Amino acid sequence: MKSIFRKTCGKLRLYGSDAKLFIKAFKQKRWFYQDFKEIKRQKGDDTTFKFGRMYPILTDRHDQAGTMKGHYFHQDLYVAQLICSANPARHLDIGSRTDGFIAHVASFREIELIDIRPIESRLKNITFRQANLMELPPELVDYCDSISSLHAIEHFGLGRYGDPVDYYGHLKAIKNIAGILKQGGAFYFSVPIGPQRIEFNAHRVFSVGYLIEILSQDFEIKSFSYVDDAGDFFEDVALTEENVSSNYNCRYGCGIFTLQKK
Repeated sequence: MKSIFRKTCGKLRLYGSDAKLFIKAFKQKRWFYQDFKEIKRQKGDDTTFKFGRMYPILTDRHDQAGTMKGHYFHQDLYVAQLICSANPARHLDIGSRTDGFIAHVASFREIELIDIRPIESRLKNITFRQANLMELPPELVDYCDSISSLHAIEHFGLGRYGDPVDYYGHLKAIKNIAGILKQGGAFYFSVPIGPQRIEFNAHRVFSVGYLIEILSQDFEIKSFSYVDDAGDFFEDVALTEENVSSNYNCRYGCGIFTLQKK
């Protein structure tokens, strides 16, 4: 039964429905109606506030105040700190999360952003260009001294974001990033790590050994950090043979490289 339930939940998630969240919320309905009855009693005949439509939020009651774990939390904060310290002349980002990493960096400096999807919003310190980085715009050759791409390259060529399907899309993107970056420039790069696979059409997961092989063609690895499957961060760890071969015991972790163009 548990196996059937897990499969059913997985199928429902494909269409935007979370059965586990529904069940969790359903179990909370008793206290919701008790609280509603109590606040109506306290209101009595007071007319300062009238009741609008019901808007139940049933899963926050027993959650923590926040979570300081996970791929995006750690990579966004860590790499933004690195860029702040490095203070490059021009920093370009490719496909990273706008409401996380891009916002962090834009809080203290200008940043240019490239994504295959359009962005209608405009904000101080953020310049946007829509482009497919599986193809290198000639005007971007030797363009900048600092580039980031966090949790983005794993999607290139899988069609998830309207990009053309290309099995080698990740390799083309990395080669084009090398072309954009000036010699000696810094590249901050993260992708999922674990046993190498494609989980179509969500993402690729890369083995650490494979990443070292392809990145070493154009870049020197200055440091490697990672977020493990539990969402915890490990900074500047050694790339030992044992750790690399085991992918730091990650099934779906996040590898974060600081690289320098050769």
